[in-house]
Amino acid sequence: MRVGVVTFPGTLDDVDAQRAVRYADGEAVPLWHGDRDLKGVDAVIVPGGFSYGDYLRCGAIARFAPVMQEVVEAANKGMPVLGICNGFQILAEAHLLPGALTRNHKLHFVCRDQWLKVENNSTAWTGRYDLNAEILVPLKSGEGGYQADQTTLDELEGEGRVVFRYVGDNPNGSRNNIAGITNARGNVVGLMPHPEHAIDALTGPTDDGLGMFLSLLDLVGAGSLQGVGIGTEVKA
Repeated sequence: MRVGVVTFPGTLDDVDAQRAVRYADGEAVPLWHGDRDLKGVDAVIVPGGFSYGDYLRCGAIARFAPVMQEVVEAANKGMPVLGICNGFQILAEAHLLPGALTRNHKLHFVCRDQWLKVENNSTAWTGRYDLNAEILVPLKSGEGGYQADQTTLDELEGEGRVVFRYVGDNPNGSRNNIAGITNARGNVVGLMPHPEHAIDALTGPTDDGLGMFLSLLDLVGAGSLQGVGIGTEVKA
C-alpha cells in the first residue's frame, strides 16, 4: 500500500500522517504541493496545519496547488482520499466535500482530546470500526465549525454520509455535531479531529485513530472499492 501525504507550505502534521501510514504497514510517499503527478500512490492524505498561512481563508489557496488538481481528478475516479483538519478544509474548498469550516463558535482555538461516534463504517477509511463505536482522538483547530445549508445537511443525514459526530459538548459549533463527512461514493472522507495523533497509546490518548489507516489497508488489499465495509471487526 502506497499512500501519498501532501505537504504545503505551512503543513505541520504531514510527518505524523506518514508515521500513521507506516504503523498500518503501508509505504508513506511524500507529495509536495507543486507536484503534478501522484507518483503511483494507492491513496492520498491531505494532512493538518496552516497551508499557505491560512491566508484568505483556510484551504482557499491550497485548493489551487498543482498537486490538488491531481488529487481531485484521482478522487473523482475513486481513489481514497482523507482530509484531516486543514485537509478537511482543503477538500471542502476543492468541492470534493460539501459545506465549509468556519471559526469556532466561541472564537477560541480548541485543543483537547475529543470523543467521536462512528456514524458510518462503510467508507474507505472506517471499515475497521464497529458502527456506533466511540473513539477518542485529539482535536486542535480554530476554524473547525462545520457549516452547510439545510438542504445539504438533510442530504448528508439522509444518505448516511455523516461519518463522525462529536460526543458530549460541541467543541466548535458544528451543525448537527458533525465532526466528519464523506462523499456519496465513500472514498473521500474529511474530519476535523486528528486520528494520526492517536495510533499508539504511548504517544496519544488512545490508539483509536489507527483504525482509519488499517481500514485503508483492508481496502487496498481487496483491490477495489468493493472492499469497503467488508466487515472486519477490529476494535480500534
